[in-house]
Amino acid sequence: MRLEISCQDRLGITQDVLDILVTHEIDLRGIEIDEGGKIFLNFPNIEFADFQHLMPQIRRINGIDDVKTTPYMPGERERNQLSAILRTLPDPVFSIDTKGWVVMCNDAVTSGLEMTFDDVEGTDIQELVKGFNFMRWMEGKNTPAQSTKVKFIQQDYLADILPIVVPDGEHQTIMAGAVVILKSEMRLGQQFSAFHQPETDSFDDFVVASQAMRKTIKEAKQIADLDAPILIFGETGTGKEMIARACHQASRRSQGEFLALNCASLPDSVAETELFGYAAGAFNQPTGKAGLLELAAGGTLLLDEIADMSAQLQAKLLRVLENGEFRRVGDNKTVAVDVRFMCTTCRDLGQLVEDGLFRKELYYRLNVLSLVVPSLKERRPDIVALAESFISQHSGKLGRRPAKLSKSCVEFLQQYPWPGNVRQLQNALYRALSLLDGNEITKEDVQLPDCAPSVTYIDENFDGTLDEEVKKFEKELLRRLYPSYPSSRQLAKKLGLSHTAIANKLRDYGINKATVKL
Repeated sequence: MRLEISCQDRLGITQDVLDILVTHEIDLRGIEIDEGGKIFLNFPNIEFADFQHLMPQIRRINGIDDVKTTPYMPGERERNQLSAILRTLPDPVFSIDTKGWVVMCNDAVTSGLEMTFDDVEGTDIQELVKGFNFMRWMEGKNTPAQSTKVKFIQQDYLADILPIVVPDGEHQTIMAGAVVILKSEMRLGQQFSAFHQPETDSFDDFVVASQAMRKTIKEAKQIADLDAPILIFGETGTGKEMIARACHQASRRSQGEFLALNCASLPDSVAETELFGYAAGAFNQPTGKAGLLELAAGGTLLLDEIADMSAQLQAKLLRVLENGEFRRVGDNKTVAVDVRFMCTTCRDLGQLVEDGLFRKELYYRLNVLSLVVPSLKERRPDIVALAESFISQHSGKLGRRPAKLSKSCVEFLQQYPWPGNVRQLQNALYRALSLLDGNEITKEDVQLPDCAPSVTYIDENFDGTLDEEVKKFEKELLRRLYPSYPSSRQLAKKLGLSHTAIANKLRDYGINKATVKL
């Protein structure tokens, strides 16, 4: 079990927490403290009775703000992510200590040597990589990064040898080992060709005026060319699939297929055959059918809304990720998988894991590299630019000149809460253009559900007091709900208040059948 404790910066607060664990005789496996005022504890699973007493006691400590369980420690995630990045790099990579012994290597090394990691670990690097004196380099007074020609498995490679140094506490550094990255002549040729190709950026179509979207695109570009799975979080309509497609186009798999399976739209049996295919004779079919896993070989497979995947399919997908192979439905023959997985979800997968609704092992396998696509409310500086882009696209399809946005329309678009995000904005503008007579789109032309901005969004520079803004919120909420609950008793039941309280508020705000259109 792991706990995440949010606390204030107080001397001795960590010791107070540890004292409670000692009192309960709980063995602590690990503790981490981050700079954001959080303490993370890792200890064996405990009895429910002990857990019942432990949590309230920790919460009562002076300076503790919150205590909750967490699926992983920050260090565990960091180590797993670094390990996954190392493992998926296509070039052979070694990490060695100051004696030249291998302490870590990736799959490209073990597969090339046809050895297991246990066999490679502890081996002298100079037995594996010939042509460079690693010990002389590390024992020198100056150890700059080196690039030199070496031999690995009797083949020529270019080795990038990078020193690992750690601070010694006195503004000095100490040599702790090195990282050795090998690149074959073929890989160097591929990179040279790629370097001289005309510059094309698969992320050029994104509007990134807002800081939130800039951050997302920057992270997407950084992880696009890695081969580990990507898990993309975001509300419905934010453009998660567009991000996934851009990552595919920016990867070394860009020449392969980009295929998608919507986990929420298909029955379990159909989704299974779509994903894995079926053998000849299955379902009384004379010929078999390849599934998306086979069709996307060498490319990318997007699993859209992965949170809606059934428990049975989750188990089968986990085996694919673990073993790198699968079987068609109705077949005994295994098929090797050469696909990069990308997944999207609009739900909190971590919470679903805690609730037992999503497999923990699958979550860790998929959540190696993650992106969060901001909602349209979080990227308001992008709204006008997005609107103009959509108007230009739709005008071309409709065979008309691009229309302009009126000032009132711009203000309305920027203040509207956009529960449907970018997709809702795009659809609303397409409808407005389709029905537009003139060459200017006004606020009245954009037909959207009555969702007043003041209900869900208040500008940080608003005028007035808190009480005034609360009353404005309350009035607008009651005005919106009144047509659906046109009696004070119905509205009171909906909002969990007394009939008298609602009747008084309706009277104070002048909301009645005469002032509100039902």
